Amino acid sequence: VRAAAEALVRFLYAPFGILFGVLGGLLGGAIFKQIWKRVAGEDDAPDATDSEYGWGEVLPAAAVQGAIFALVKAAVDRGGATGFKKLTGIWPGD
Repeated sequence: VRAAAEALVRFLYAPFGILFGVLGGLLGGAIFKQIWKRVAGEDDAPDATDSEYGWGEVLPAAAVQGAIFALVKAAVDRGGATGFKKLTGIWPGD
């Protein structure tokens, strides 16, 4: 019975996990945009298809963007899972 209850609680976490992932992605993108504005003095980072930028500008910008995005998303996901465990006593990822 306990295993079934835990499985149900983890199933109920799924929509929250999706929401945390989306929020983390949005927050990570917004943080990167602000950092990029301050560091590069430009509104947007170069896209891979922008002809006015070279490899030396596009690839580091993408690497920094990916690192910030992943860090923020992981922090939001982890915070959501921690809060879920405090509420239910069950870790959602196990």
